[in-house]
Amino acid sequence: MRLSMEYRILGPLDIQDGGVAVPLDGAKQRTVLAALLIAEGSLVSDTELSRLLWGEQPPTTHNAQIYNHVSRLRKALGSEVSITRCSPGYLLQIGNDTFDLREFEDLAMRGQSALLAGRFEDASQPLHHALSLWRGPALADVSEALALTEGPRIEERRISVVESRIEADLAIGKHTEVLPELTRLVEQYPLRERFRAQLMTTLYRCDRQAEALVLYDGSRKMLIEELGVEPGALLRQVHQAILTADPALHGPFGLQTAR
Repeated sequence: MRLSMEYRILGPLDIQDGGVAVPLDGAKQRTVLAALLIAEGSLVSDTELSRLLWGEQPPTTHNAQIYNHVSRLRKALGSEVSITRCSPGYLLQIGNDTFDLREFEDLAMRGQSALLAGRFEDASQPLHHALSLWRGPALADVSEALALTEGPRIEERRISVVESRIEADLAIGKHTEVLPELTRLVEQYPLRERFRAQLMTTLYRCDRQAEALVLYDGSRKMLIEELGVEPGALLRQVHQAILTADPALHGPFGLQTAR
């Protein structure tokens, strides 16, 4: 009986066949497989594969080279994995095998739906699980063209899930646990106002009201100087709530104001 295959792109591309790593030959073969996986059962054209492999100036033999890469993938993955030629491109179907990006999205949607419904305990676990699937930057060892095409979208989704997971954790009273992480996230993503609002709320809950207000003043100055804009509604509302000692700051405040 065939064991389940596991395809992973949330980090360096990795394929496991029953716990045994499946070796692949070089970045181009990894790029073809990653592009087919991300397409989630949709056709990837020869033109698109060519662009992802060689940019805007492919070799004259690009179609033959793509065919060879696909042939080697079929051999590496085994006969039970379907890579079908559907002119003018290729289609990968993995059936019930595991794909970490698909699993991530399923868990993220479940957690974010629970968060919006106010079921914070139910939201926290799947969001934590979704983020645990990441082993580093997604698509870490494919072509630059594929990484630039798909990487930012996938990374944006990850950051959105981090924001939601922190929101859930704050709602169930884990402010002391998330404080160090939020401090790092604000430094890493200085323009993400939701992280700043979450950090202000967390500092307030940790009896560090003055630091929360200093953070707002610094945020406002940075946004005006770098972008010429005032803070958004969420930051302003959290700021006002701190000034008035709004009791909502001890509940799922950030979630409410973000809606």
